[in-house]
Amino acid sequence: MNGAQAERTGLAWRRTALSATACAVLLLGAAVRNEGSWDLVPAGLAAITALALAAVGRHRERSLRTDPEPAALKPVLPAVVATLCCATAVSLFVTY
Repeated sequence: MNGAQAERTGLAWRRTALSATACAVLLLGAAVRNEGSWDLVPAGLAAITALALAAVGRHRERSLRTDPEPAALKPVLPAVVATLCCATAVSLFVTY
């Protein structure tokens, strides 16, 4: 894989992590306004999701730059876990 493809992949992961960070900040703001300790749980889960996405993205970009034929399914499990954490955070926030 050439350098441009690895860079585009890395940028896409960074944008996704940035979006998850924005969601975490919005959830944190809502938790502060509501002054409920349980409202911090979705914000924390969203923050963990953002960190996981950033870590997976960094690892994915590095692996694409060093491995000529990277396995396509390497980052799938962390991405699924991050998505489930984010979905749980949003559902907790909406139902509570």
